[in-house]
Amino acid sequence: MNPKITRNILFLLFALPGVAFASWVSRTPTIRDILHVSTAEMGVIIFGLAAGSLLGLLSTGPIISRLGGRSVILGSAFLIVVGFVIVGLGTALSFTSLVFVGLVIFGSGYGVAEVALNVEGSAVENQLNKTLLPAFHGSFSLGTLVGAIIGSGAVGLNIPVVVHFGVVAIIIAAPTLYFYRFLPHDTGKEKEAFTQKLGANMRAQLAVWKERRILLIGIIVLGMAFAEGSANDWLPLAMVDGYGVDSLTGSYMYGLFVTAMTIGRFTGGFLLDKYGRVPVLKGSAVLAAMGIILVIWGQHYLVAGLGVLLWGLGASLGFPVGLSAAGDDPRGAAARVGAVATIGYIASLVGPPGLGFLGEHFGLLHALIVVLIGVSVAGLISGAARPIRMKREKSN
Repeated sequence: MNPKITRNILFLLFALPGVAFASWVSRTPTIRDILHVSTAEMGVIIFGLAAGSLLGLLSTGPIISRLGGRSVILGSAFLIVVGFVIVGLGTALSFTSLVFVGLVIFGSGYGVAEVALNVEGSAVENQLNKTLLPAFHGSFSLGTLVGAIIGSGAVGLNIPVVVHFGVVAIIIAAPTLYFYRFLPHDTGKEKEAFTQKLGANMRAQLAVWKERRILLIGIIVLGMAFAEGSANDWLPLAMVDGYGVDSLTGSYMYGLFVTAMTIGRFTGGFLLDKYGRVPVLKGSAVLAAMGIILVIWGQHYLVAGLGVLLWGLGASLGFPVGLSAAGDDPRGAAARVGAVATIGYIASLVGPPGLGFLGEHFGLLHALIVVLIGVSVAGLISGAARPIRMKREKSN
């Protein structure tokens, strides 16, 4: 299979989960009102998405080692589509439990795609000897933008959720069914997986959690994913509460952050190929730290805006570069990528609520000091991401 063709297909496939995720987020207020649930009850429903995602992340490594990435990508799309349709039907029927079940299925597909797509992306990087995962994640960011635009249009036109989600399901299913056949057959597949019993295979997959390099890469990703997730959840409110700006300005600040993240991911490949993984990670951590410092102690919202720009640029590469480092060795790549992706997801899931707790007691701006510590630690240990074999970089 021509790796350039695979690369081009992956740009599309990375975008599709972003379309789905943003479509769901855009309709959460509407769904809450239709289901007649409180904000706290809606939080319990949304937990189904988080639980399903974590389940998908933890279970995908062994499945890829047996079936290969291509089949798993197809399976992830199936779960996303089925889950989306069930959420739409549950909303139309005002059936809260059905919405929860749909979110668990959708989340499972989302988590499976997170691992399988990155395993494929890491393999293409190796074949083309070129850094690609940051740009693939940039494609995901573009997908979220498309999903948000579709969702805003659906809200503005009062399109029923079940119709909106049905259309999104088709948008995901059609290109996946057509293009998945052009992906390599055996990416991530390991012959040993067929000779091992399931329990032994699972133990082999879990053994990567004991590898010092993977744990250190996981800490790097944890710090950077925490920085990204915290901005996604709290940046507008931090600007409103901390600088007294209106909600629209707070939204603009978040838009600036997302734009900086997207730019950083699409330009990151050039920087990584030119300067190497470790120097770029260190520089990214410095940029993110400088940005967060300006946001916390900038004294004026325009200074904080410059900080938001630096924060987004700095946080953009940590997660994809960490996954790329985890996939350096194609043997066991699925398990290692899955482990690092799980750490990153847990950081973005657990970290922001913890930040909200601190913000309640110390103010959101001062709570961001914890994020500053996280990116600083990530920068200090970035040497752990040094390639284990010379494939794209000069020695760092």
